[in-house]
Amino acid sequence: MATGKGGNDNIMAAAAYLLGFVTGIIFLVIEKQNKFVRFHAMQSTILFAGIFIANLVLGFIPVLGWIVGVLLTIASFILWIVCMWKAFQGEMYKVPYVGALAEQQLAKMK
Repeated sequence: MATGKGGNDNIMAAAAYLLGFVTGIIFLVIEKQNKFVRFHAMQSTILFAGIFIANLVLGFIPVLGWIVGVLLTIASFILWIVCMWKAFQGEMYKVPYVGALAEQQLAKMK
């Protein structure tokens, strides 16, 4: 569970996913203390920046790249909803690989 302001922390953590890596970066800059919010902000930044780059690269590959890009977009929309919901519920949900990477990056930032 989140510490500190309780429900407000959950809302802030969920909001870190709202606009993908953009809000993730914003919350990393403005939130300096709360580990729960910072974790979700870092996870959002890494996850959705990676998806953005993958979609960008796939866009240059005719037909197959476009098809995979559409499937990736659908999967990322579902993941976006799940991550926001888990954060709102106060859960320290880690997306496989990305969650561990987010924790490593936060540890380096101390």
